[in-house]
Amino acid sequence: MTRSTTDEAAAPQLPSPKERRRLREAKSLSEEQVAAAVGVTRATVRSWETGRTSPRGRKRALYAKLIAPEPEAIATTTPAAAMTAPAPTPEAPTPAPKAPETAPEAVPQTASKAAPETAGESAVDRNTDTDTGTEVRAGAEAVGERRLSPAEAFDELYTRTAPGLVRQAYLLTGRRALARESVERAFQLAWHRWPEVAVDRDPAGWIRAAAYEYAMSPWHRLRRAHRHPDAPPTEPGKRALFDALLDLPPAYRRTLLLYDGVGLDLPETAAETEASTPAAAGRLMTARAAVAEQLPELASAATPAEQSALLHDRLGGLARAEHVPVPRPARAVRTGSEDRARLWTRAAVAGVALLIAVTGLTLHTAPTHYEPPISPAERVGGVPPRGGPQKLTAQDLKLQKTLREQLAHGPERLVPQLR
Repeated sequence: MTRSTTDEAAAPQLPSPKERRRLREAKSLSEEQVAAAVGVTRATVRSWETGRTSPRGRKRALYAKLIAPEPEAIATTTPAAAMTAPAPTPEAPTPAPKAPETAPEAVPQTASKAAPETAGESAVDRNTDTDTGTEVRAGAEAVGERRLSPAEAFDELYTRTAPGLVRQAYLLTGRRALARESVERAFQLAWHRWPEVAVDRDPAGWIRAAAYEYAMSPWHRLRRAHRHPDAPPTEPGKRALFDALLDLPPAYRRTLLLYDGVGLDLPETAAETEASTPAAAGRLMTARAAVAEQLPELASAATPAEQSALLHDRLGGLARAEHVPVPRPARAVRTGSEDRARLWTRAAVAGVALLIAVTGLTLHTAPTHYEPPISPAERVGGVPPRGGPQKLTAQDLKLQKTLREQLAHGPERLVPQLR
């Protein structure tokens, strides 16, 4: 039995996965508390906040009521205005959640981090959706009085964010070719899932997470071209920072790049790395300490804010100083995504056709009954001679015939009855 359209329309609307986590932490609720209130496990709540699944039915209503913002925090705009209102800029941050007691004191829990000014001035742009993502609805994007087609909206997002993402991927991997390949593959995946990405609250963040995941895949170690990082910079300061970044574990390196390089706040960094806020704070503090061993000026910074600003400048300078390859045109990426999807579709159809052909041939040629195999003959030794009467010879047969033809004389009781 299918659900009616009335039930689907009556279901409460949920914010984006990142916004769900921010609202939960703004109310100082843990994943265990939300899971107990809704009646699910902690893993299910984490799956809702990462976007892998979404609640339904009664659990959806309970979850929406539980993370709903306070009445005084709800905007008074109409639904139509909310659909066309631009997203908040990095200078107008959302309220930060209360800092957990277990979070290190050296990591600021505020959302007011300084973001880069323009894509040309900083090598690790934040790439927010303030310019492209918020107006994308139903496969088209409204810019002023004109609505862009899906291809135009994708090209606009690619033009604004792809160069900065390539520089970020280079800082994450230390490999120029892999950085470009990661960004292009992420945009190909985004074009393949464009109906989902277009309505996302942060399309650039969606693509950034996909590019980071591809760039950090351990399978690249098996590829000869990406087995070793590129040559480090020749300047001592940039080389020290380059070596310090690559010495960090991948999760710590990604946390440091998102927080100090891109400019995300701590809850957003934790959500994108799929870690808790205290865990992200611990990774960030450990990564800063490891980098400070290579950069004495970072260790001499008085406050964590000064450390963050210094790292932001050093990471941007490192990416700008290197000749990071320029990504291909947006149309080439879209065409590559379509060609890849077409190739996989044809391969799947060919595989199914081959499987059907092999199954039919097997059914046609297979025997209809079981025939047990005949064991090969073997010479057997050590068998004792057969007992009992032996086979009659020719002389024995002649004597037997004579006895049967002649009548014996004597008492009847002694004469055998031959029949």
